[in-house]
Amino acid sequence: MLISLVSALVLAAQTPPPQDAGAMSTAPGVDAVESQRFREAVAYANPMPRGAPEGDYPLVAWCEALVNGHVALGETLTDADPLDLDIIRLGRLEAADFRAALNAAEPRQTAASRAAAAAAAAEAAAKWTPLVGQEEAVRSQAFGLFFGLPGRCEHAARRIRLNITTPPATPGDVGLE
Repeated sequence: MLISLVSALVLAAQTPPPQDAGAMSTAPGVDAVESQRFREAVAYANPMPRGAPEGDYPLVAWCEALVNGHVALGETLTDADPLDLDIIRLGRLEAADFRAALNAAEPRQTAASRAAAAAAAAEAAAKWTPLVGQEEAVRSQAFGLFFGLPGRCEHAARRIRLNITTPPATPGDVGLE
């Protein structure tokens, strides 16, 4: 199943062929909605890393803490190159997006969900703690080896920000199964 999902992602990422002059166009934004639905189905179908929370609100808190930890580690580097600096800049933007989603959704969360989010964020932040005291070469290598976040993070942030409570699309819903 994973191979079919990866193949589908590759196909979806390719530029669509130009439309026929006589072809009927869909309403503006329909393709974007379907593309987003497709990407969300794939993101939610893929397994999460060990220890990642399943609920959207705690997951976004976990994602934010991982990004903030990565940025903080990058900021300790004295020999950061332009690519490192750009990664730090983009990380700050991504963390701010996660924080905005968490803030928007916080009033709708139960005490249990807020506690799960705090615990998930603490666990994710703790992953970076041992690296901060290491020598620069080790910090630089760890910074460069961070492979990023699961795709589900961005979709979970959008879902909690917009208070989307319906289940995400499945691979079958978008024609992958």
